[in-house]
This record gives sequence, C-alpha cells and structure tokens, in this order.
Amino acid sequence: MNNRITVTQPCLPPLEEFIPYLQQIWDNKWLTNNGPLHNQLERELADYLGVKYISLFANGTLALISALQALNITGEVITTPFSFVATTHSLWWNKITPVFVDIEMEYLNLDPAKIEAAITPRTTAIMPVHVYGNPCQMDEIQRIADKHGLKVIYDAAHAFGVKKDGVSILNQGDLSVLSFHATKVFSTIEGGAIICHTEDMKRHIDNLKNFGFRGETLVEEPGINAKLNEVQAAYGLLLLKYIDGFFAKRKAITELYQSLLKDIQGICFLPDMNGVTHGYSYFPILIDEDVYGMSRDELYEKLKENNIFTRRYFYPLISNFEPYRELPSAVPDNLSIATKVAQQVLCLPIYVELTEEDIQRIIEIIKKRK
Repeated sequence: MNNRITVTQPCLPPLEEFIPYLQQIWDNKWLTNNGPLHNQLERELADYLGVKYISLFANGTLALISALQALNITGEVITTPFSFVATTHSLWWNKITPVFVDIEMEYLNLDPAKIEAAITPRTTAIMPVHVYGNPCQMDEIQRIADKHGLKVIYDAAHAFGVKKDGVSILNQGDLSVLSFHATKVFSTIEGGAIICHTEDMKRHIDNLKNFGFRGETLVEEPGINAKLNEVQAAYGLLLLKYIDGFFAKRKAITELYQSLLKDIQGICFLPDMNGVTHGYSYFPILIDEDVYGMSRDELYEKLKENNIFTRRYFYPLISNFEPYRELPSAVPDNLSIATKVAQQVLCLPIYVELTEEDIQRIIEIIKKRK
C-alpha cells in the first residue's frame, strides 16, 4: 500500500490547527443554521474569489438543484453529456428535460456553435460546465442566451479560483455553482456554493436552502434543507489559509507532466488557455490508440496493475446512463466528439503530496506501452 498512487487525495490541513476551531464550536454550542463560522466563510470566500455574493450549501448537487429552483427553470435545458452525472441529475430532480449538445475538441466544453440548433420553444436555460476548470466560451454562450431570452447557470464544480483576464469566471452567467467535495482543491469535506450577483438573489437562495423560511414564523416558498454546518465551515476556513500553496504545488505537478509527456506519440494533453489563471484541478490526457499502440482502457489497466489508479473522467457519457439514454438528444451520432473523447480520456494522479518520483514512475509505465 505504500507504493499505491491514487488519482487524487484530499488536501488535509494540520490537525492541530483544526482543534481551536472545534473548540470554538463547542464553546458556542452552535452546530448549524448560519452559525458564526458559516457566515465568516461566506465573507472570506467572496473576498478570495472576487465575487459579490456567495451562499454555502451542504454539497454541490443540492446547490445545482437549488440554483435551478432559484431561477424558476422549467421545460428543457441545454447541457453537456461530458460531465459528472450530478449536472444532469439536478435537472431531473427539477423535472426538467436535459438536451445534450456536443462538445468542442480543444477544451472539451459545450460547443456554442451547436447550441442554437438545439433550442426549442420549451428551452429556458443553458447549463454549461467549465470542464477541468477550463473556462467555457462564455461571451458566445451569453450572446446566444440573450438572443433567445435564456438563463445561464454554470456548473463550476472544477473552477474554484479560476480567472480570465484577472476576473473570476464565477461572475459570468446568471448563477455559478461550486463543489467543495473532498476530491476538490478547496474542500469543506462535503459542500458547495452558489455565486450570484444581487442581494435579492442571495436572500432568495438563502431562503431556499433553509426550508423557505424568512424569519421565525414566515415560510415564503417550499424550500429544502441544504445548509452547510459549522464543522464543515471551520474546515473550509482553515483550508483557505493554505489554498494558494496548494495551487502552486499543483501547477508545478502539471508543468512536470507536460514536460515529460510532450514527446510521447499518441498522447496529448489540453493546452493552457491564454489569459487564464488555472486551478489545476485535474490533469487529463487523451490517448490516440492508433498512434500510441494501446487503448485508453489497456493503459488504465496496466497502470492499475502497477498500483497506480487513474480515472476515466468522464466515462461513460451522461447520455449513456440508463435514465438518459432514450432521450432524443442522447443519440451518439449527435455527440460524436464527446463520444470519441470519452473513449480516449484518462485523468492522471494529481494531488499536493504527489512526488516527482511518483510522477516519474507513472511516466515510465506510459512510455513502455506494451
């Protein structure tokens, strides 16, 4: 087990530094329901991320579900099949029909050139995903949304800390949704958040996540219980002190991977985006079987045999899962790029404690092929 390399590991802050936060919770006897640490984390995150308003959630999926509720989204929503299934599940839970549109090849995000053909009279919104934290073509998506009177909700689960031209991409669209799951660079163990742009919307979202209460005895709407508790908030406050160091280490790992992989025929990785400050959440590679001489799945198994655990992320496509495969938009012919990429993609291990020796070991196995 000492030689085991996993695709990710949580970024754990020093335990001794967590104890004072727990002592504060014990002293306050305030465990949940917008406690002082919860409110402090909202303020510090808004400041760190460069956004006006943020509402914390128990997890990212509840945040997605609530974001759709907050904007009264109904009917059909255009989205990508190349994401984690929570993206589309949030639509299903709101009785919304997902309409899958293919991705673009360069950064694997929703392709704006294919959105308008998928719009129908029932379309009310677009839900793109900043895949691996690489920003979507946000200006073009917003242009299309404005032209057709649609809302835009970004699944920004991978995009914590990502900026374009010095501005947080979380300020784009009507709402952006973050995940703070344990596998993310910034984590509250479980958790998530909605980014919004007005005080009124922040108040509306806060009500939704607390059963619809406004005040002690007034329930204005049928809300849900999706609040982040004080222990999770404490963990997030402590982790936030280390986040810039985590980003720097993950950047160094990414650059090392890039330098060691660039001359291996049949292996490619996503290029850096100009003007973008990355979060280095993942390191995906694409494997061209005909050139490389081995399929993605064969390499995945070979690495596993050597105690190296990668992830085929995202495979299968959401559109191939049982709840969605019968949808008209799930036809593989309409999703040719996403279908191809799902057969080629492999996310290599990346986490703060991954060593150069670990990376060299991974690369040596990739170089050997069969």
